[in-house]
Amino acid sequence: MSVLVAARPGKSRNDVITTARLPIETRNKLVVLSRVKNKSKSEIIIEALDKYYENVEEEGIDSYTLGLPYFGKYGSGIGDLSTTYKQRFREYLRERQNSY
Repeated sequence: MSVLVAARPGKSRNDVITTARLPIETRNKLVVLSRVKNKSKSEIIIEALDKYYENVEEEGIDSYTLGLPYFGKYGSGIGDLSTTYKQRFREYLRERQNSY
């Protein structure tokens, strides 16, 4: 995809020309839709992209959803590790000190 910046009379300076390669079937559907709706191909593409962005934002993948595949993946099988970590660490230090 290439991006060209061009200023045209009657167009905003913020408008950017973007080209994309479309399969022939998709292009033909776009041409037919633009004629039926009496809109330019650019207007139809902009509306479609806006709807796509709205859908992506609505999905709103949060950190919990992203982490689901990894939760419990490397579990020790000991369910109280988060509550007894201090006691376990003290025992580890004692055993280490006594091993010398």
